[in-house]
Amino acid sequence: MRTILEIQKQLLPDLMEILKTRYTILQQIMLFDTIGRRTLAASLHMTERVLRAETDLLKSQGLIEIESMGMRINDSGRKLLELMEPIAKNLFGLTDLEGKIRKAYGLRKVVIVPGDCESSPFTKRELGRAGAKALLSVMGNEDIIAVTGGSTLAEMAEQLTCPSSNLVKGTWFVPARGGLGESMEFQANTIASTMAKRVGAQYRLLHVPDLLSEDAYQSLVQDRNIQEIVQTIRQSRIIVHGIGDAMEMTRRRNLDSVTTEIIQAEGAVAESFGYYFNESGAVVHRMVTLGLRLEDIMQTEVVIGIAGGKSKARAIHAVLQFGKEDILVTDEAAALEIEKEIDGQISTT
Repeated sequence: MRTILEIQKQLLPDLMEILKTRYTILQQIMLFDTIGRRTLAASLHMTERVLRAETDLLKSQGLIEIESMGMRINDSGRKLLELMEPIAKNLFGLTDLEGKIRKAYGLRKVVIVPGDCESSPFTKRELGRAGAKALLSVMGNEDIIAVTGGSTLAEMAEQLTCPSSNLVKGTWFVPARGGLGESMEFQANTIASTMAKRVGAQYRLLHVPDLLSEDAYQSLVQDRNIQEIVQTIRQSRIIVHGIGDAMEMTRRRNLDSVTTEIIQAEGAVAESFGYYFNESGAVVHRMVTLGLRLEDIMQTEVVIGIAGGKSKARAIHAVLQFGKEDILVTDEAAALEIEKEIDGQISTT
């Protein structure tokens, strides 16, 4: 199949562009359930006239329905997208890139979605869907799954659906750490409960602040109820986490100027789990927080990192250098920048 695609790219380049366009339109309609033509045209940077011609063709092929409320994909369209997914990876040139990143960092699996989630809500939603699919592929009965906070994890939670109740028998979702400092919808507690409800699993919550003073930490760690939930969190078989730019995370968490300057002076470029990493993947700073510790992460069976956007590439590279990821879910914009980091390392060795 790949050989055929390569031949078509050379002999029929226009056809390949048409295929990419129609795949993208169909995919975006699926992601938004129901969407108006004007909204879709604006997001895809197409004129309404051109989009109308394409969607009329998709309707005539029995792939979408066009109603007064907007356009929506039908079962035939969903099945076609599933069949096309591996082909689309080749169309967008992502299969080789996935392999290159997987090999460079020793990962079990890399999933790259087309686009840049920083400039496209469609890509952000597709990133969440890909993350949900990656999680479902490794979930099993009696699992404990720890999740961090953030907008990407919140999108992933919204995209999570479970094909079978047998898959989540005895499964628990828990927050990876405290999170009463971020916006409610982005807190780890909220995301853990949303994911559990979406798949019919159970959940437990950790009602403590994201960041603690040493005195507060010592007080809370003695609480029997806190001890019980923290012990459960530290038994997680799967961790799903986001990755943030170090300086951006200091701003989001409203850290004082002294702490921010220390983190910057230490060379931190990435943050995850409450740990700050330098470009080489070494932990250079740790915040006082309850939940997963570094030693827990290092012993966890499956660690899934999900993050996208061109500006996140340096941070993703740093966390991958740390070397405890198993699965990376990212977008094309970040992946292309990560590729530059890989090539840069090769050229200096």
